[in-house]
Amino acid sequence: MNLITVSGPPSSGKTALIIKTIDNLKSRGIKVGVVKFDCLYTDDDILYEKIGVPVKKGLSASLCPDHYFVSNIEEVTQWGIKQGLDLLITESAGLCNRCSPYIQDIKAICVIDNLSGINTPKKIGPMLKTADIVVITKGDIVSQAEREVFMSRVTSVNPRATTMHVNGLTGQGAYEFSTLIYSKDEEIKTLKGKKLRFSMPSALCSYCLGETRIGEEHQMGNVRKIDLEDK
Repeated sequence: MNLITVSGPPSSGKTALIIKTIDNLKSRGIKVGVVKFDCLYTDDDILYEKIGVPVKKGLSASLCPDHYFVSNIEEVTQWGIKQGLDLLITESAGLCNRCSPYIQDIKAICVIDNLSGINTPKKIGPMLKTADIVVITKGDIVSQAEREVFMSRVTSVNPRATTMHVNGLTGQGAYEFSTLIYSKDEEIKTLKGKKLRFSMPSALCSYCLGETRIGEEHQMGNVRKIDLEDK
């Protein structure tokens, strides 16, 4: 089974991209499944069920969604293998621009949209910088000049990635994308022993453990203060 990770900021078009891509994969006889990771709520699993795709969802609730992802990805992989999938697509919650649940030797895709602002690529961090493929969506809403400027910003942040435009509504570019994410030569049986491409943020403080009171006397653990001194 092949495994890929799709991440990206909220509302960047990850689910629309995946659905259009699955259409192209299924037409080539490739059996695809999806596991959707989110925080409090998602009904994306219903969209996948409607197109006849095996799907599971996991909600992290009060936990960091990317830490939740890493804590469950081996079990998710084994579920996909038991389903007899050729390709398992994991879709992240896409809430933390600092986190990146990408795994070494597992294809990583970052989805980012043209409407997010030309400086957004510089703000995203490892989610964009360590991706193998960057898919830019919503290009039909902006001008050609804006598309070119935005792509140049993406390329400057991650020059090693394959960068492409895909329209999540019409499916334009989805076939080309589908050819990049599946290969019979990339079979995996387990993720045990593999490593993340980038470390997760350190986040063990009073608030992680349930503290709700504000004030320095209630703050323990990993705490970083802003420098407000005049230079």
